[in-house]
Amino acid sequence: MTTMESLIGLVNRIQQACTVLGDHGGDNALPTLWEALPSVAVVGGQSSGKSSVLESIVGRDFLPRGSGIVTRRPLVLQLHKTEEGMSEYAEFLHMPRRKYTDFAAVRKEIQDETDKITGRSKQISPIPIHLSIYSPNVVNLTLVDLPGLTKVAIDGQPESIVADIENMVRSYVEKPNCLILAISPANQDIATSDAIKLAREVDPAGDRTFGVLTKLDLMDKGTNAIDVLEGRSYRLQNPWVGVVNRSQADINKNVDMIAARRREREYFASSPDYGHLASKMGSEYLAKLLSKHLEAVIRARIPSITSLINKTIDELESEMDHLGRPIALDAGAQLYTILELCRAFDRIFKEHLDGGRPGGDRIYGVFDNQLPAALKKLPFDRHLSIQNVRKVVSQADGYQPHLIAPEQGYRRLIEGALNYFRGPAEASVDAVHFVLKELVRKSLNETQVRFSKFVHALLEFLRKNIELLCGTGVEAVSDPYI
Repeated sequence: MTTMESLIGLVNRIQQACTVLGDHGGDNALPTLWEALPSVAVVGGQSSGKSSVLESIVGRDFLPRGSGIVTRRPLVLQLHKTEEGMSEYAEFLHMPRRKYTDFAAVRKEIQDETDKITGRSKQISPIPIHLSIYSPNVVNLTLVDLPGLTKVAIDGQPESIVADIENMVRSYVEKPNCLILAISPANQDIATSDAIKLAREVDPAGDRTFGVLTKLDLMDKGTNAIDVLEGRSYRLQNPWVGVVNRSQADINKNVDMIAARRREREYFASSPDYGHLASKMGSEYLAKLLSKHLEAVIRARIPSITSLINKTIDELESEMDHLGRPIALDAGAQLYTILELCRAFDRIFKEHLDGGRPGGDRIYGVFDNQLPAALKKLPFDRHLSIQNVRKVVSQADGYQPHLIAPEQGYRRLIEGALNYFRGPAEASVDAVHFVLKELVRKSLNETQVRFSKFVHALLEFLRKNIELLCGTGVEAVSDPYI
């Protein structure tokens, strides 16, 4: 039976494949495989302690820090639990052959890869960075770190940056398969929390939202966050979890995560306010809670994910069948393919002309209906009237009277009649020319040639030949002696 660990690993690999193929969800109008995969999006305002929560879950310093907007691309963080005693290392999807054991180098690579897409102008991009961390000190979990919500643009940022960040975050958390990890500082009113406000809008029932309270140790003396943690101030379907992150002084002193986690456990265990909740507080408990819930969601979504994958495979196979078999690289095989396509076009074009497909009847109609109707409108009665015949014959003979038959007069009468024919005949040639061009385009479409340059070249060749034949036809009906 497939274990939960392997299920999360499988989802991780599918997410990586989606990113390589350009499917990273976001603001796509159509449903994608990425959006069908369960994930946990980490949402919080700037200075909410979001980065510290992530580092506490991982147990490593690896995220860029600074003022303003630091996270400018989604970071898909995939945690893989390894056996005890194994060394910790990290891998990036865009650098699959390199293992990072120095997490300061991981931080620098995140920054460099961000700048590669967004530049140093504090712009944001929806294209995610994939980071996998392998460690015996983590749980199997996938988190998506999103840019911190902000209320004002800083120098060097466009005025639209506030809305741009919110729209990017919203595009993730509004998907029904996305769990929301809403980070809020305890030393601020929960009613003003950017993360909770957004989570309430996209998940009003609170089914997908996990609330995290940071900075519990920084609250004013005599106050606590019990009402929030026990769900009385703002109720969610999932439990609230309080965490105590490292302070900036701890970070500056390079206090390691092992010591920070120990201090966090001691804080809750010894706290008169939170001691009764100590077993369900802290970053370690949060990681286990998220991992367990993500596993349950993945198991529940397996049928729909499998169905979507199978449907997508069927659609792609159908498209590949439509595209046809692969084309060999050697010139002989390519020439054979071209000849096959030409023969297929020739067969379909003949079917249009001979009656197997519509088209030939239109050419027949030109000569059976259009031309006779035009000829009936010609003024032959006036041209062949006694008065006109006498006039033409007389003018043709000049001063020499004819002896037997007025040959010159007959010739002029015939030439005049042929001149009347010329207009309808040329119109018939043009009509057939138009039908043939339409049939060529239609036959090419029905041949289903997938090589656009070849189609363009063949269409141009056929067009020139039809134009040439049309010109020959016009000359033929214009010259009475041909």
